[in-house]
Amino acid sequence: MENTELDRNVDVNELTFEMTKRVRQYMKGLIEHEGSDLHIKANSQVRARINGDIVTVTKEKITKEESIMLAKEMLRRRFAEFVEKKEIDFLYVYDEKIRFRGNMFFQMDGVSAVFRVIPVEIMTIDQLELPEALHKLTDISRGLVLVTGVTGSGKSTTLAALIDEINRKHRKHIITIEDPIEFVHKDRKCLINQRSIGQDSLSFANALRSALREDPDIILVGEMRDVETIDTALHAAETGHLVFSTLHTLDAKETINRIISVFPAEDQNRVRNTLASVLEGVLSQRLVKTVDGKKTAAVEILFNTSYIQKLILEGRDMEIKDALDEGTQIYGTQSFDTALLKLYQKDKISMKEALRHASSPSDLKLRIEGMNANIKAGEAGESAFIPEHDSDIFALKED
Repeated sequence: MENTELDRNVDVNELTFEMTKRVRQYMKGLIEHEGSDLHIKANSQVRARINGDIVTVTKEKITKEESIMLAKEMLRRRFAEFVEKKEIDFLYVYDEKIRFRGNMFFQMDGVSAVFRVIPVEIMTIDQLELPEALHKLTDISRGLVLVTGVTGSGKSTTLAALIDEINRKHRKHIITIEDPIEFVHKDRKCLINQRSIGQDSLSFANALRSALREDPDIILVGEMRDVETIDTALHAAETGHLVFSTLHTLDAKETINRIISVFPAEDQNRVRNTLASVLEGVLSQRLVKTVDGKKTAAVEILFNTSYIQKLILEGRDMEIKDALDEGTQIYGTQSFDTALLKLYQKDKISMKEALRHASSPSDLKLRIEGMNANIKAGEAGESAFIPEHDSDIFALKED
């Protein structure tokens, strides 16, 4: 779309907010159906992501003119910024319990918008049914903790749970740098300053550099998007701060490779040594569909043990997955496939779903089949004492 078609100046007094009222009805339906995202696109029907699938929720289409009017109503004086930059992030408050993280962008037919549901209430680690081992990350005082995964995998929700637990347990100064601010934290035992990129600072790198002069104990960086931000985050962790951040990587091995590879070749050894020293944990998440049609997180957990540190220093990243499973009993670490196996053992997910999300589907299938064979062998041993005529009844039930 050409910018010349748009009047960048918006007079709020002339807006009727009819499109906003209409979209609020779609938002209400999304919330009632426990969906995660609402999709508005010019010249198309409204769609929503419910239980992981994109479904059509309206018969009528949003016209090009209506999409532009929606942008004006929701962005108001930021509409000129939207026209200039072609895309924009913002926050929309639905009511006192629900907010939406919004993103608007131009596409060939007009304007599109995606709204992600953000509950105001922050759920705890236990309420989210995350692994018990994550609690230990709320008691460390320095280092780097990364939460990784694709968009929509629950990274922000997990980070909010970690920060909330720290806020209830310790007396610290926490600075969050986000784009935009999603979960709002109240000062409890901690003093928390939350900054939004665009509104409170020009960039993650600027805000992170400034944070080092603001007496923080803990810094949350919403996303490590560039070399400067990553380098500053590593420096912050190296100088005694606890840094939380996110990356769009699939697992711990890829996370380590990504951080190192974004730097020039001549800096990579330095970065590898620094990362091995300051890294405290990597939580890599994938949302999987449960047997009752809902979603739960499968979490790969890396804690920087002396052995993991050795693997990072020596560039033996391919051995990390096996090391995570070897440290499960002692350290609480686990690979993705082990996380999926545990969910399958608890009857939360199907075998098909476990294999669909596995890092090594063939290996996981062998582990599941071996586990099922052991269960059947155990059941056969228990039934050895059952009278013969009862054995026929159980056989009929199994058929």
